[in-house]
Amino acid sequence: MRLLSLRSLAWLLAAGVIATGVLAVEPADAAKRPAKSAKADKKAAKAAKSESGHRTYAQYEKDATAYWQSVVDMRRMRIAKRNRGEAIELSDYVLTQPPHWPGALPRRPLPPATPGVPRLPLVVHMLTMAAEQHSFVPQRASDLEFKRAYAIAATAAGITAHQAVRTYAFETGGNGTYDVQAGLTHPSKKARAISSAIGYNQLLTANSVGLMAAHGDRFLEKLQAKAETLTGAERAAMDKKIAATKKMIAFCRSVPYQWSEHEKLVQTKRAGVGIHAALFDIDLGPLMQSQKLADSMAFAKSKGHARPLTGAELEMMNFTGDGNGIDLVTMSDEMRQQVPTANFFQRAGYERNPIARRTGVVSALYASMNGKMDRASQLPGAVELAGAFAEAADGVVTASAGSKPAEP
Repeated sequence: MRLLSLRSLAWLLAAGVIATGVLAVEPADAAKRPAKSAKADKKAAKAAKSESGHRTYAQYEKDATAYWQSVVDMRRMRIAKRNRGEAIELSDYVLTQPPHWPGALPRRPLPPATPGVPRLPLVVHMLTMAAEQHSFVPQRASDLEFKRAYAIAATAAGITAHQAVRTYAFETGGNGTYDVQAGLTHPSKKARAISSAIGYNQLLTANSVGLMAAHGDRFLEKLQAKAETLTGAERAAMDKKIAATKKMIAFCRSVPYQWSEHEKLVQTKRAGVGIHAALFDIDLGPLMQSQKLADSMAFAKSKGHARPLTGAELEMMNFTGDGNGIDLVTMSDEMRQQVPTANFFQRAGYERNPIARRTGVVSALYASMNGKMDRASQLPGAVELAGAFAEAADGVVTASAGSKPAEP
């Protein structure tokens, strides 16, 4: 995009020099300068558009619509082939880059919002609607306490420190807290939330609904087991949390287990937005965050990928979704150098994603992701999370050692 701008600038400068030369020779035409300037501007705009191969925006839009439909069609075909156990080949991907428009893209009209449900919920909305709709108030903790609880839950789920820390480094920039929202990981006066994604893995509102629907019973078992160890006010608070969690699970299971149905709940129901507040709870949040990664690992294994996922591979599944992620994980190095990143995004997501657009092909996307992980893993938040995993590992070793009978 930057190269195109420079070319346009060079063309405009050249046109200006020629016009200046002509006007210097024929000063009598000075009265016609505004008309000539307008004509030059039109010609320059036309040249800029032609660089993309589209003379009109309508032509670009037509080509872009056809391109993104081909991405959808090829994705469906790959899913069908994978389900049949057939190998995915290079010809199963769209191998050209998306059509490019050199100018600013117009804002696309947003679908009408449901009254009372924010189009982009903030943390305050999630907390308010959880209390209002489910009588749920998360038990908050310090970020270090949350990291320790997360490390214990993740270790129990089979997630390694390498996988968790590199995912955290990429998603939060190496210093994010468990309740940080996408767009606010680097606090500043200009920072604005850009999605509903929350926490170490940056889970979306629909992710929370899906996790509650699929794993709610196990989450309840964990809460009930902890309740048995408590007394007095702490036990009363836990019983109240269990009752609210049961209500949330029932709500999440009120629709078919499909991503589109979960999205509808969070886009049209205040109760749907409130589910996301569970991520802020010291008991439920670590379970949900770790379960999302564990689900991705289980999905990869179910598709025949027996080798443990690297940190970048696990994050790739977290980043693009399991269905796309398995393609990215199982793709050969040779294919990664040729397959455009656009194959793994919806059009709107791709246009908002500077990493996907900048890298162009899968191999470059991996390189960019690993580079960011390398750098961000050295920052204090990531180092602290690694320390929490080391503590969790020591606890597992100690507990295991303690369960062995003493040697004579």
